[in-house]
Amino acid sequence: MGYVFDIKAAREYDNWYQDHRNQFIVDLEDQLLLRLLRPVRGERILDIGCGTGRHLLMFLEMGLDITGLDASPHMIDIARAKLGHRVELHQGLAEDLPFEDNSFDIATLITTLEFVDDAQKALQEACRVAKDRIFLGVLNRYAIKGVERRLRGIFSESMYNRARFFSVWEVKGYVRQILDKTPYRWGTVLQLPTSFRRFTQRFERWPFIHRCPFGCFMGMVVTLVPRYRTQNIPIGYVSQPTKATPGLMKTWD
Repeated sequence: MGYVFDIKAAREYDNWYQDHRNQFIVDLEDQLLLRLLRPVRGERILDIGCGTGRHLLMFLEMGLDITGLDASPHMIDIARAKLGHRVELHQGLAEDLPFEDNSFDIATLITTLEFVDDAQKALQEACRVAKDRIFLGVLNRYAIKGVERRLRGIFSESMYNRARFFSVWEVKGYVRQILDKTPYRWGTVLQLPTSFRRFTQRFERWPFIHRCPFGCFMGMVVTLVPRYRTQNIPIGYVSQPTKATPGLMKTWD
């Protein structure tokens, strides 16, 4: 089992998103997610590693049919307190989803792969239960902020010293291993430390900047292409005796 947030970590996680000082970061990440994913009202979506329900609430307000899953019962409790019975919530592991194949139109893993035991297995499970597309949101190994977080985790207790960071190239490699050649689109945000936000707000919103592979948060949407396995079925031929016209002979191969 990967890292499961305890009650203290769950509250700290939720408080971080509630802090208005982090709104600029939250907005950039959400804009990237929505620009790549393009969800449509009424679609069924599974948020794997839903945390305290921030994205569940956003998806719900967009008219999507929402299900959330998280390994932490404390995360689920906070999400349920916010959303009540408006969404379906499950406690479970990303590597072993309790859903049938193709149960959802979309599956999302937003800062989830960082905390699982087997990222490839979690991605395989997401591909299994979704029929149209998946969204992957990960913290970038090579971003300035990513390096800072890892260094902070060395010297002080932090959830980031339990996290695994990824690069754009690693995520692409996982997708190729599992799905071979399949369409995908990606982008990053937060190219510079947030302490520079006063000077970089317009810069961060330029579309061509999102193609830089060194942003702190990387998003990728993968289109799931149906594949059909064919199998040759041997057909046996049995010779049958027939009545022949006198003087003629018919042969059967």
